[in-house]
Amino acid sequence: MIVKKSPDEIDRMAAAGDILVRTLALVESKIRPGATTEELDAAAERFIRSQGATPAFKGYRGFPGSLCISPNSMVVHGIPGPYKLRKGDILSVDCGVILDGWVADAARTFAVGSISVVARKLLDTTQASLFAAAEQCRPGNRLGDVSHAVQRRVEQDGLSVVRSLVGHGIGRDMHEDPQIPNYGPPGKGVKLEEGMVLAVEPMVTAGRHDVRLADDHWSIYSQDGSLAAHFEFTIAITADGPRVLTPWHETTD
Repeated sequence: MIVKKSPDEIDRMAAAGDILVRTLALVESKIRPGATTEELDAAAERFIRSQGATPAFKGYRGFPGSLCISPNSMVVHGIPGPYKLRKGDILSVDCGVILDGWVADAARTFAVGSISVVARKLLDTTQASLFAAAEQCRPGNRLGDVSHAVQRRVEQDGLSVVRSLVGHGIGRDMHEDPQIPNYGPPGKGVKLEEGMVLAVEPMVTAGRHDVRLADDHWSIYSQDGSLAAHFEFTIAITADGPRVLTPWHETTD
């Protein structure tokens, strides 16, 4: 069942989103060669708690970190640890924040210093596909319009949408209905209505779309070892159009 939110409840989610945006900005400021993913995670947790909020991922189904941090060919769900960043890495950082019982969820993929042409294209295309999908988050559109916007933008650049992972509804729970694939035909699926809130999250590889689960039962990698990127917004469907509740793009160039 899709749970719609009132304008006041959407404002509460936006307050969680504001903390999340500032958390991602803090993490970005600490990304440099030699930094470890556990150091980034610890800094994020300290900041989130200092704002009177809670890391949504910490302990979720047993996940040990406050962030999911996934370098290079890891798509999502990377456990923070001793991995040291290297120049040329790309690093996907997924963050969830709970404030007063309301959840916000967002992700960005960062460059560690100078990166390859392939990596830059992957980051630029994946981010552009998220922006294209966000534009479709309007009352009267269909969920398939959101999904198709991602697929079209990604595939026109010769990259691959990960098909076995999806976005989701979000609110008091991190994962609510509906599931949001990043591919599919337009004009199909649930009709979008005012008050729905969606976590839209393109996950894209520079190679094939197949993925594999690591031995830690969390980390998911591209099966062919190709680079992967992940960008995500929490978006409310409003009468005035899409409202991004985690506007990390407003803090970037």
